[in-house]
Amino acid sequence: MRKLVLGVCSLVLCVTMASAKDKISSQWKCDGKPSDEKSLAIPGQEGRAYHISQGKCTAEKGAMGDAKEQDATWTQFDDVSGNQISDHGVFVVDLSTGDKVFYHYQGTQTLKDGKVDTGANTWTLVGGTGKFSKVTGKGSCKGSGTPDGSSSWTCTGDYSLSK
Repeated sequence: MRKLVLGVCSLVLCVTMASAKDKISSQWKCDGKPSDEKSLAIPGQEGRAYHISQGKCTAEKGAMGDAKEQDATWTQFDDVSGNQISDHGVFVVDLSTGDKVFYHYQGTQTLKDGKVDTGANTWTLVGGTGKFSKVTGKGSCKGSGTPDGSSSWTCTGDYSLSK
């Protein structure tokens, strides 16, 4: 009986440690102009288009454990209707350790004078490279445009590293 109790306690401890979640809190500044983009207007629907683009962001704050977030590349598909955008994409973050982490996101943005005014999204962390190859997590971001045309994003959530 004593061995059974010890075994169950060990199993509970292992499961608790394996499912432990860490917090992530990041701030990003993203370029105002994508490095690559293509837009297709939808015939007969004034102000409506599908748009695919790719651009860069720089971390102003954020880390996953001792690995600091540095730069990121986003690749995004937009459904544009006037000044409203519904989007989804992939956000690839370069960490100070040389590893990368991969986020999938979906959200909305509002434009003002053709530039981001406000935005929000939810994200899922779906893996990475090296130590982060099995990382998982989820969270959300809120963004706003800046006078120079770039945008600033504050993101929070949880992640865990599976062993």
